[in-house]
Amino acid sequence: MAKPKVLVTRRWPAAVEAQLSEAFDAVLNTDDKPLSEAELRDALTSYDAVLPTVTDKISAKSFDIAKPQARILANYGVGYSHIDMPGAAGHGMTVTNTPDVLSECTADIAMTLLLMVARRAGEGEREVRAGRWTGWRPTHLVGTKVSGKTLGIVGFGRIGQEMARRAHHGFGMKIVVQNRSRVSPDILARCNATQADSLEELMPQCDFVSLHCPGGAANRHLINTRMLNLMKPDAFLINTARGEIIDELALSRALWFETIGGAGLDVFDGEPRINPDLMDCDNLVMLPHLGSATREAREAMGFRVLDNLTDFFAGREPRDRVM
Repeated sequence: MAKPKVLVTRRWPAAVEAQLSEAFDAVLNTDDKPLSEAELRDALTSYDAVLPTVTDKISAKSFDIAKPQARILANYGVGYSHIDMPGAAGHGMTVTNTPDVLSECTADIAMTLLLMVARRAGEGEREVRAGRWTGWRPTHLVGTKVSGKTLGIVGFGRIGQEMARRAHHGFGMKIVVQNRSRVSPDILARCNATQADSLEELMPQCDFVSLHCPGGAANRHLINTRMLNLMKPDAFLINTARGEIIDELALSRALWFETIGGAGLDVFDGEPRINPDLMDCDNLVMLPHLGSATREAREAMGFRVLDNLTDFFAGREPRDRVM
């Protein structure tokens, strides 16, 4: 029996690519460049499975085809807002993701950003590299203490819970969460967290706000001028979720006029393009979407995709099916 033909849209860790090539008739993107909309549309008509990443926007137009060959989109990542789900559903496609395996590493990056922006590490690193540091002095790059402060977490899923664990047990932070559904008291109790009824209630309470909610149209510009104005003037915003959650023009204005203390971003709206309004904000730390960028996490993500594909083509229900 012929092996299912699958397309891997970007380069993946070598160990994962090797196993994919052994188990399936796998075509690898050796150029490691994002596919165009036309290429993605062709892939849906030419392969039994397409394995997209966050860089692959599979829009409604991509599904404007009579009869796709692809039966499953096995996504490499937790979020899948880059996939037009109604389009996939219209062709009866299965969509899977890779939860669990990147939660710890993404929370590590969120904590990294929080510490960097609070302690002005980005400004200091730029100063040293530019040769502008003149030596220690009592008033130089004075930042904000993190230990004991209040952290608001928007979206209390796996990654949000890992962030809370680091902040509470590592830094003694008070945790307030806002989630679209009620969180079990047992889960809240792990970090002595409380749940706010709304984002409007959460924002003014917090010294730091960390975003861990889904992206997509429902949460586009969830953090806008009104929400930023509810933050304390010395509070910090952290985003390792999806870029579209923040209105970046509103954020740039809040940073320019120092109506908030600062921000740390690992994701951007329209990345890899960076909104030029953000580029000159000194009180902003930016990372190039490094949330899951550890060898352990990226390999585990790939093997999770492999498990989902294996189950699907064996006629079993993939454990990470989202549609």
